[in-house]
Amino acid sequence: EFNLSFRYATNAIKTSKYNVFTFLPLNLFEQFQRIANAYFLVLLVLQVIPQISSLSWFTTVVPLILVLSVTAAKDAIDDIVILPSFCRQTLSCLTIHLFHTFSLGFQADLLLLSSSEPLNLVYVETAELDGLKKEPTHPVRCEPPNNRLDRFTGTLTFAGQKYSLDNEKILLRGCTLRNTEWCFGLVLFAGPETKLMQNCGKSMFKRTSIDRLMNILVLCIFGFLAFMCFVLAIGNYIWETNEGSGFTVFLPREDGVSAGFSTFLTFWSYIIILNTVVPISLYVSVEIIRLGNSFYIDWDRKMYHANSDTPAEARTTTLNEELGQIKYVFSDKTGTLTQNIMVFNKCSINGKSYDLRISPLCLLFPLLPPQSKNAVDFSFNPLADPRFVFHDHSLVEAVKLESPEVHTFFRLLALCHTVMAEEKTEGELSYQAQSPDEGALVTAARNFGFVFRSRTPGSISIVEMGNQLSYELLAILDFNNVRKRMSVIVRSPEGKLSLYCKGADTLIYEKLHPSCSKLMDLTTEHLNEFAGEGLRTLALAYKDLDEEYFDQWKRRHHEASTSLDDREGQLDLLYEEIEKDLLLLGATAIEDKLQDGVPQTIEQLAKADIKVWVLTGDKQETAENIGYSCNLLREEMTEVFVISGHSVDEVHQELRTALNAMKPETAEDSVFLSEAATGKGAEAAEDEAVSGDYGLVINGHSLAYALEHSMELDFLRTACLCKAVICCRVTPLQKAQVVELVKKYKRAVTLAIGDGANDVSMIKAAHIGVGISGQEGMQAVLSSDYSFAQFRFLQRLLLVHGRWSYLRMCKFLRYFFYKNFTFTFVHFWFAFFCGFSAQTVYDEWFITLYNLMYTALPVLGMGLFDQVTVTWSFQYPQLYVPGQRNLYFSKRAFFKCALHSCYSSLLLFFIPYAALQDTVRDDGKDVADYQSFALLTQTCLMFMSYWTAVNTFFVLGSLAMYFAVTFTLYSNGMFLILPAAFPFLGTGRNSLSQPSVWLTVLLTSILCVLPVVTYRFLLTQLCPSINDKARQAKATPPPPSQRTRIRRTSSRRSGYAFSHAQGYGDLVTSGRYLRRPAVPRPSGFANMGRATTGFSPMGRSAGYSPTGRPQNAKAQNVEVTSLQMYRTIQEPAL
Repeated sequence: EFNLSFRYATNAIKTSKYNVFTFLPLNLFEQFQRIANAYFLVLLVLQVIPQISSLSWFTTVVPLILVLSVTAAKDAIDDIVILPSFCRQTLSCLTIHLFHTFSLGFQADLLLLSSSEPLNLVYVETAELDGLKKEPTHPVRCEPPNNRLDRFTGTLTFAGQKYSLDNEKILLRGCTLRNTEWCFGLVLFAGPETKLMQNCGKSMFKRTSIDRLMNILVLCIFGFLAFMCFVLAIGNYIWETNEGSGFTVFLPREDGVSAGFSTFLTFWSYIIILNTVVPISLYVSVEIIRLGNSFYIDWDRKMYHANSDTPAEARTTTLNEELGQIKYVFSDKTGTLTQNIMVFNKCSINGKSYDLRISPLCLLFPLLPPQSKNAVDFSFNPLADPRFVFHDHSLVEAVKLESPEVHTFFRLLALCHTVMAEEKTEGELSYQAQSPDEGALVTAARNFGFVFRSRTPGSISIVEMGNQLSYELLAILDFNNVRKRMSVIVRSPEGKLSLYCKGADTLIYEKLHPSCSKLMDLTTEHLNEFAGEGLRTLALAYKDLDEEYFDQWKRRHHEASTSLDDREGQLDLLYEEIEKDLLLLGATAIEDKLQDGVPQTIEQLAKADIKVWVLTGDKQETAENIGYSCNLLREEMTEVFVISGHSVDEVHQELRTALNAMKPETAEDSVFLSEAATGKGAEAAEDEAVSGDYGLVINGHSLAYALEHSMELDFLRTACLCKAVICCRVTPLQKAQVVELVKKYKRAVTLAIGDGANDVSMIKAAHIGVGISGQEGMQAVLSSDYSFAQFRFLQRLLLVHGRWSYLRMCKFLRYFFYKNFTFTFVHFWFAFFCGFSAQTVYDEWFITLYNLMYTALPVLGMGLFDQVTVTWSFQYPQLYVPGQRNLYFSKRAFFKCALHSCYSSLLLFFIPYAALQDTVRDDGKDVADYQSFALLTQTCLMFMSYWTAVNTFFVLGSLAMYFAVTFTLYSNGMFLILPAAFPFLGTGRNSLSQPSVWLTVLLTSILCVLPVVTYRFLLTQLCPSINDKARQAKATPPPPSQRTRIRRTSSRRSGYAFSHAQGYGDLVTSGRYLRRPAVPRPSGFANMGRATTGFSPMGRSAGYSPTGRPQNAKAQNVEVTSLQMYRTIQEPAL
C-alpha cells in the first residue's frame, strides 16, 4: 500500500498483440487493411442494393467469412503459442531475495545490495556479454528510465554521505545469476520501464519480393477490372439506346430510369459479377502453403544435428519462397564457419617452433585412438586435462629439462589472463574464461605443468611443476581493441617484480628491446607459417621491473585511475610508458577448427551463383586464410585485392585500382560518383560481367571510409564484381551497414547468418536472417527467421527447401490467376450476348463454391506437394539461378498468364455456345437453354486443371466433389426446400447424360492444352532453359571435380586474433573479489590422484566439445581442407 501511493510502475509486461477484448476488433481492423478484403467488404455493401445486384449476398459473404476466420485463427495461434499471451513477473515489494540452484533470471532492474559471495559480489550472464561481475553498493536518486544498457548514473545517500552509482552496480532485467546462491537487490525500474523493455522496439516486418509484387499486381487487377466494367457499361448504353426500346414491351423500365442511369447501374453490377478477378482466397491459400513448407523444414532429418540435439527450425512462415531467391549471403566467421572451439595447436619459444606433428602411423591408421598416434603422455601431471592432445614430445622434454625460456613462456600463460578457476571438490578443476582463446592458453599451460589454481584480487596461485606458488598481483593492464594486448605486473615468491605481456605481434614488436631483433626475425618466420594455416596468433613478451620505478609508477597509476577527467587517456599513457623494452619470449597459435562441410557448402553456393561475403571481427590474416581453407578464396583466382587504406583518398585509390584491374575500360570519372552526389544511383549497381575470378579483402578502418556516402557506390560496384568478399575487423554496426548497402542498391535478396549477439544487427537487417545455435548462446537464434546448428545445412535450406518453396509458390500463383481470370473472362464474353444486362454465366452456387471447394484442393496440392528430385538440386546447383532472376513469377509471367486465360476463356465460351446452338437431344427435344449452357461451361472449366502425377489425385477428388455437389444442388429435393435458391432443377441429369456434352468437354480441353504443349515443345528445342538442359543431361551425377590443392606460403606478418573484451582486469584487481577460497590442497604432485577436470567457459565456449569427443576427430565423407593438407605436407619422412 505504501508503494502504491507513489504510483510506481508495476512489473507486468505485455508481449502479446491481442487480449480477449481487443482480439476481434483489432484483428478485423488489420485484416481489412488488405486491399482485397476491403474490396470484398465494399462488394458486400453493393450486393444489398437490389438495383445493381444480380447475385445473391451469400456469394460474397461465405468466401469473405471463411477467409477472415482462417486468418484470425492463424493470428490467434501465433499470438498465443509462439508468443506467450501474457508474460508477467510481478514483484510484491522493492527488496528482492533471490535463491539460486542452477541459474535464475532477474525480472527487473536492480541495485545490488549484497550476495552470498565474498565481498558481496555476484556473477551474472547477460544477453549481450559473456559474463559480468557486479559490486554491491541504500535513499537512491537516479536517471529516468531509458534504453542505455551500457550506462547508468545515480547517487546513494547512506550515513550522511553520498556515493556514486554506475553500471557496474546494476543488475538488468534479462541477466541470469550464475554460481551465486542468493543476492539482495533494490528494484529501480520495473515492467516496461526496465532497460531491456525500453530496448524492445517493434521488429521490422519482413515481406517477400513476391508479396511486394502481389500488391502491385492486385492494384493492376483493380484497374483492369474498372476498365472492363467501363467497357461493358458503355456497351450497355449503346445497346439501351439502339435496341433497348424493343424490349420494353415485356421488360418495362422503372420510372425515371434512362439509358444513362442504366449505364451507371450496369457499371456497379459488373463490378460485383467480375469480382472474382480479384482472388479473395489467394491470401489464405498462400498462408497455408507457407505454413506447410515451414513444417517441411522443421521435419527435415538431414538438417538435424545429433551431437547437440538441435533440429532445424522455421521461426517464421512468411519468407519461405524468398529462400529460393537468395543472391548474397553475409556470414560471420567465428562460430559460423568455424566451430568456435579453440585448440592450442602450435607455439614458438625462443626461436624454436613446436607444433602438432602427427606420426606416420597416424596417417596410415587415422582411426587409431590418440594414445596410438604418438600423442604426448601427460600422466606425469595429475592436474592435466585428459582431453588436451599434443604431439610434439620435444616441448615436454624442454619443460622437464627446466629450460628457462620454456618455463617463463608457460608461466606467462598461467599468470597473464582474467580466467577464473573453480575447484568445488578436491582435484575437480574447471576454468571459466571470458574468451575461448584465454581458456585454450591457460589449459595448455596447465597441461605442461603450470597449473592456474585460484586467484584473489591481489594474488594468483599456480602450481609450477608440482610446487604451489602464490604470486602477488600488483596490476592488470587491461585489453582493449586499440591496445590489442594485455599485461600483468606480479611479484614472485622470491620478491622479483615482473611484467608479462601478450597481444598482437605487430604491436608487441614495437615495444621490444633492440637486443631481440634476431629472435624477432625467427619468430616472424614462425608467425608467417602459423598465419598461413589460418591459426589465431599471439606474441608473448616480458620484462623485469625496478622496485623504485614501479613504486613511483604505481602512485601515478592510482591517481589516474581515480581521476574524473580523461581517465582512460591517462591510463593509456601510463600503460605505454611501462610496456617498453620488453624481451620477446615467443608466440602461440590457436586453431579455430572449421565446421564439417563448410568448404563443400560454399562451393555449392558459388555454383548456384550465390555470392558469399564474410563479415568478421577477426584480423585480416586469420580471416583471409580461413577464406582459403573453406574455398571462399582460391589459389586459381585471378587476383585477390586487399583494401587497407587509412584515409579517404587511400581507400578511394585502392578501390579504383581494383575496379580498373577488373574492368580496364572503366573511366576515372565514373558515373557512380555523380549519381551518388545527386542522391541517385538506385540503378547504378546492376550486375556486370568480368573476365576472371576475383576476391576482395577489406579492413574495418578502410570499410568505415568505403561506407561513406561519397564512396559507397564505388565500394559496392567493386565488391559485386568479385566472387568473394571478406570484411575484417568490422563492428556489428558495420555488418548491418554493409547489408543495408547491398539491399539499397541491388535488386537482390540477401541472407545473413551468424551465431552471436554481435550478429543480431546484421541478421535483422537482411531480407532473411539465419541463426546458428552454437557456442555463443541463443541471441542470434532468437532474432532470426530460420535456425539450425551447422553452416553446412545452409545449402539444403536454400537449394532444396528454398527452391522447392519458390517453385511451388510461383506455380501456385500462375495457376491461381489463370483459373480465376479464365473463370471471370467468360462473364465478359457473355455480356455481348445478353445485352450487357449483368447476367451471370454460371449458377450462383458454382460461383460461391468455385474457389472455396471445387479448386481449393488442386491448388493447395500443387503448392504443398509439387517437387523435383533432391539429388538434382545438389547435382545441378545452377537450377537455383532462375529464382534469383524472378523468371517463374514476374510482371512478364503474369501478363503471359493473363493472355493464356483470355485464350482459354474464348474457347470455354464459344465452343459450348456453338456446340449447343441448334442442338437437340436423342429424343428430339431442344437442349439449347441457358441452364444447360451454364452447366456445360462450368463443367469444361473444371477440367482446366494442373495435371501432374501428384496433383492428379487432388484434381480427381475435386471433380468427384463437383459432380456430387452439382447433382445434389440440382435435385428435386433441394428445389422443393428452397425453390428460389436452387432453380437449376434437373439440369444435371438432363445435360450430362448427352454424349454431345462430353464430346464438347473433350474438344474444349484439347484445344486449350494443344497450344501450350506446342509452345513448350518449341521453346525446349529452340531456346532451352536451365531446367531443360538438366532434364536432357544424364541422370547419373558427374564425377566430382578434383581440385588441385596448392601449398600456400604466406607472406603475411600476423594472424592475430583474440576474442577478449575490455574491463575484466579492473574487476580482478578491484579488491572486490568474487570467489570463495579454494579447498585446501597439497603443494606438490606426489600425493594427488588423477584429476577429474572440466572446462566450463561462459558464452563463447573455449577449448573442447561439450560431448567430450576428441576435437581432432574428423567426420567421415568430408573433403580434406587445405588446412589439413598443409599439415600432411609438413609430416617428416619415414
